[in-house]
Amino acid sequence: MAQITAQMVKDLREMTGAGMMDCKAALGETSGNVDAAVDWLRKKGLSKAAKKADRVAAEGLIGIAIKGTKGVVVEVNSETDFVARNDLFQGLVKMIAGVALDVGADVEKIKAAKAGSVTIADAISETVAKIGENMTLRRAAEISVGKGAVGSYIHNAVSDGLGKMGVLVGLESSGGNADELAALGRQLAMHVASANPQAVDPSGLDPALVQREKDVLADKFRQQGKPANMIEKIVESGIKTFYKEVCLLDQPFIFDDKKSVAQALKEAEGKVGGPIKVTGFVRYKLGEGVEKQESDFAAEVAAASGATKN
Repeated sequence: MAQITAQMVKDLREMTGAGMMDCKAALGETSGNVDAAVDWLRKKGLSKAAKKADRVAAEGLIGIAIKGTKGVVVEVNSETDFVARNDLFQGLVKMIAGVALDVGADVEKIKAAKAGSVTIADAISETVAKIGENMTLRRAAEISVGKGAVGSYIHNAVSDGLGKMGVLVGLESSGGNADELAALGRQLAMHVASANPQAVDPSGLDPALVQREKDVLADKFRQQGKPANMIEKIVESGIKTFYKEVCLLDQPFIFDDKKSVAQALKEAEGKVGGPIKVTGFVRYKLGEGVEKQESDFAAEVAAASGATKN
């Protein structure tokens, strides 16, 4: 019997997209003949993943998992929205989020980590084979605090911790009222989902972004013929308005727009029983930044039938 090496298994896995154990079994069944092993996997329906890998996956689900004072958010993409309603796919996303809680937000580490006896990478490949669509773990992020709470919110939820948008907010606090802090964390997460801030406060903004905004404002008033000393004051005032648009603490609180988020936090400190600091936030919207392929259904039908679309 031919010796099956780890390299042979790796090569077959890259060729077919099948799971590691399936590749090992295929090589064993075919005495190490790679071509025969590929056919064996195809007959078993296990080599679908590789065939799907070049398809754009921009649908799927955002998953959130929280344990203690740590939370993670992951985006797992599929080709169609239909798959997001599949129990098998939902279970995969929850599994990935659970593993990310233990190993952190590095995508490659998550894929290499095991859930039971299989790696996440193999679990994804096996789910691709069963469902028949390309799937990818696109990104992951984590928020943790030393003492306090991690607030979360899922928008357009399809199941507990799964939806089309996910938000985590870190709240550092030594206050003793955990329930009040958790409720505030959820409100802030909902605010982030709605208002889409770019940073917690101005110090977190890209200096180039701030400078560009200043340049635009200065040029606008320069063209209006305003004197240089006046332009400088107007620009400073305009930047404060800009901060109210893009910085979390400066934004009007969606639950009471007569006060800023910073003011709402200050007022909540009495209920919580101590100072509250927002340490950071993450907002994942499904498919943002992914270029979706526009399909021409009539052309696809014509191509399938051998006809040409005029």
